[in-house]
Amino acid sequence: MAKQNNFPDIIFIGQPNCGKSTLFNSVAGLKAETSNFPGTTVKHTHSKVNVEGTVLNIIDLPGTYSLNPSDEAEKVALRHLFIEKPDLIINVIDASILGRSLELTMELIELGYPMIVALNMVDLAEKKGVEIDPRKLESLLGVPVIPTIASHGRGIKELLIAALKNLKERKPVSHIKWAKDVEDKVEELEKNMPDDFPIVANKRFTAIKMIEAGKTFFDKMLKEINPSLKKAVDEIRGELEARHNIPAYEVIAAERHHQALKYFEESSQVKRGKRIGWLERVDDIIMHPLLGYLILIGVFFGFFFIIFKIGSPLEEFLLNPLINLRDYLSIKLGSGVFFYLADGLLQGVGGGVAIVLPFFIPLIFLMSLLEDVGYLARAGFLMDTFMHRIGLHGKSVSPFILGFGCNVPAVVSTRILESRRDKIITSLLIPFIPCSARTTIILALMAFYLGPLWAVGFYIFNILLVGVLGRIISFFFRTPSPGLILEIPSLKVPSLKSLFRKTYFQLKSFILFAWPILIVGSIVLALMQFFRLDSFINLVLSPFVEKALGLPRELGVTLVFGFLRKELSLIMMLQALDVSYQDLMTLITRQQLIIFTVFISFFIPCVSTVAILWKEIGKKMAFISMALNTGVAIIISLLVRMIIGI
Repeated sequence: MAKQNNFPDIIFIGQPNCGKSTLFNSVAGLKAETSNFPGTTVKHTHSKVNVEGTVLNIIDLPGTYSLNPSDEAEKVALRHLFIEKPDLIINVIDASILGRSLELTMELIELGYPMIVALNMVDLAEKKGVEIDPRKLESLLGVPVIPTIASHGRGIKELLIAALKNLKERKPVSHIKWAKDVEDKVEELEKNMPDDFPIVANKRFTAIKMIEAGKTFFDKMLKEINPSLKKAVDEIRGELEARHNIPAYEVIAAERHHQALKYFEESSQVKRGKRIGWLERVDDIIMHPLLGYLILIGVFFGFFFIIFKIGSPLEEFLLNPLINLRDYLSIKLGSGVFFYLADGLLQGVGGGVAIVLPFFIPLIFLMSLLEDVGYLARAGFLMDTFMHRIGLHGKSVSPFILGFGCNVPAVVSTRILESRRDKIITSLLIPFIPCSARTTIILALMAFYLGPLWAVGFYIFNILLVGVLGRIISFFFRTPSPGLILEIPSLKVPSLKSLFRKTYFQLKSFILFAWPILIVGSIVLALMQFFRLDSFINLVLSPFVEKALGLPRELGVTLVFGFLRKELSLIMMLQALDVSYQDLMTLITRQQLIIFTVFISFFIPCVSTVAILWKEIGKKMAFISMALNTGVAIIISLLVRMIIGI
């Protein structure tokens, strides 16, 4: 990402779950924009802020544990760090796990860039009985350290003032000395490095990376352009490995680990034994091997019940004016093309307002709440055993959880999976996870007409189906899934400001991206109805829609448009049947409603998901995904029809 308008670039970087994005959002507010890194699907957030008359371009990079990432998203993000060379780094660290957090800080200091440490979550550290002296830590690291509590907005002003001061003074950051034998080898490699050698950041950083990177980028480059330097690197690695009895990269990692713990001990005091607070007691219950699963079921039941109780009355309230307006238009415009155009526009706009948003807004708010509290990570841990049974591991839980919001970022997030096997299996299963669009359909049809228990039952069935499919797909891969250690963040009391901000961003994305498709799709369907083109599509699909599934013939056209956006199927269902939302059950039966919901939920992924599958796992797998979803939708729908008997 190139620098914009010569404004100073400030990047926020830190380990996952350090509160980095919360801190960034506290600075950026609602002005923040989300976009892709050039030529990639990796998203980052950026914003311009005015601090005492100086405009700063701030960028929130994805979380990373080190500058040697295996995650493709981290690699792309760190390309900005190495190539664009920001004017200032703000390293956000979790004060409650300072010893571990400082390891990335040690690595960033090696870059030599101007830098500030945001010592975040100091309140959590204090609750654990750890008292950190920021001034002492500052003197040890040689960079400014600013205590912050991002969730409460504390320390933000001090951080920005420190950033301005640092940008003006541009003090160089001195590297931290390691053990003499390691330090000597790094200096030896620096001296062997030719002046015209392509360095990253500085000679010292490049030398360290050549020692610890192993047989990757540097080895390939050295073999091609400087065989003598490669020989020197191999000799240094061999000497370090012989002296320490561990691989060279572990020697470097051990040095950082030792320094991080040393600085933690010198700058911190444990005032008392860790008090068991009410959050820890709650956590023990949530993660209980038996109660945890009952709570998990209860949480998701409550999740859908609350959405239903909010969305259902709100939907009825908003629909009445739209019905009255449609009746008025039919009287004024008659049955000509202008009425069909106006009706299509009204169905698209009104459907989004009255049918989609009443369920969508509480859905994304509650998802953000569960994420910020820390419950989604715990749900992933509880589901880890289930994941192993379907041939995956707990790391696949994260993409699945993202899939409940939107399948597109969920597929992108499979980059965190090291093996191609796990990435393919997870990507093929993600389209079966009901995203917010399909959840809206499930709630607006099943929950509204049949009751919330039907929606909960459908979700339980959906999870079991994913398990069965995962087991079947895993059968075609001979290698087992590797193990994994999951990281569980601390339980937190969420900030309402942060929750509303997340809800706002997702709502904004829906309004700008999905809503225009709903409107255009509704207008196109209205014109097709006027020119009787929908009848032709329905006739072609009638053997399947009418004979096989037992649905009204008019719903055939909605399946075609559902490929664009799943919500469009819901809006067009009413439009195709020419019926109001309240009167829908006068034209279709309960059994037909169930079959329609089942088929639309499992049918071919939307066009955006297919596009990202194509990019991430290849054209062949994208087509396999489309065929798999379509086949499963047909089989399950036919089985449901046989069971309920229509």
